[in-house]
Amino acid sequence: MTDALERLSGEGVAIWLDDLSRKRITSGNLAELVDESHVVGVTTNPTIFQKAISAGDGYDGQLTDLAARRVTVEEAVRMITTADVRDAADVLRPVYDATEGQDGRVSIEVDPRLAHNTAATIAEAKQLAWLVDRPNLFVKIPATRAGLPAITEVIGKGISVNVTLIFSLERYREVMDAFLAGLEQAKAAGLDLAGIRSVASFFVSRVDTEIDKRLDALGTPEAKEARGKAAVANARLAYEAFEEVFSSDRWTALEKAGAHKQRPLWASTGVKDKAYKDTLYVDELVAPGTVNTMPEPTLHAVADHGAIRGPAMGKEQRGTYDEARADIDALEKLGVSYDEVVALLEDEGVEKFATSWNDLLDSTRTELERRAPKGA
Repeated sequence: MTDALERLSGEGVAIWLDDLSRKRITSGNLAELVDESHVVGVTTNPTIFQKAISAGDGYDGQLTDLAARRVTVEEAVRMITTADVRDAADVLRPVYDATEGQDGRVSIEVDPRLAHNTAATIAEAKQLAWLVDRPNLFVKIPATRAGLPAITEVIGKGISVNVTLIFSLERYREVMDAFLAGLEQAKAAGLDLAGIRSVASFFVSRVDTEIDKRLDALGTPEAKEARGKAAVANARLAYEAFEEVFSSDRWTALEKAGAHKQRPLWASTGVKDKAYKDTLYVDELVAPGTVNTMPEPTLHAVADHGAIRGPAMGKEQRGTYDEARADIDALEKLGVSYDEVVALLEDEGVEKFATSWNDLLDSTRTELERRAPKGA
């Protein structure tokens, strides 16, 4: 069942799980996925935690203790989420050691309500790194305009970062620039660059969802033909930008000082449209030096019937950069604005995570109040 996953890993794609819960850790399921399904990392986000904690599995004891201490709901949420991430990091620690820090990583996101506040994002990132206290942690910072200087500052302090919610090629280039600037700051401060790692999470399926909606509204044969192509084309052009930036003289100087490349991570790879193959955003985004973080149903689908046929992007591969550019250009000719779509998706992404975080706070508050000591 894992042959396709083994082939995918063999092509240089790190397979990460886009999900976490306490039950997944305590039941041994996470360790099983690591041992049997080539999973070498875990990503989380506010929506994942909201679903996990709202389901209630495994959190009763900690919630009771937190209620007895009369902690604030914000503190309770951070104690719960960082506990899960810390335990998951311990499960993944052997992978981290075996890959010399490349994989075995677990990500936790800064409070999404801080996405447009640079100083608060930096402070939160430092706090999360201290709370989890594991070398294989990634702190997730959203790639908003305010997030860019935060990325530089946090990397410059030696904290490994997963940059999240990247939709546009322009923003992705800004993210890579922020990463390099952070490494330069770390180097100037005398830090060991070899100990700093980063990934850049480029979101995939949401691009097709939004663009296909606009194409369907047009209803022309040309619009129908363009459906389902934008997300893969966008990601492939991101990989072209990655190859360009990480072959520059600026990068070479940092690499000689011990730095490691910021890998592209394909996020939101669960297919939303049932008309498309459920492994589309895995099969068509195979490239060395990348990460693909999958929800568990996608992971199992790839294991069962994924079509891993070697590298799927590059100048001479089956998905050429010229073809990808042609697919994006076709949208503009149809009147679908790429710039408008990716800007909307960034705004919506931050808003959705903030909504999930507020829902998580509300449900946790309810549980704390229910468990509050009598007469409190």
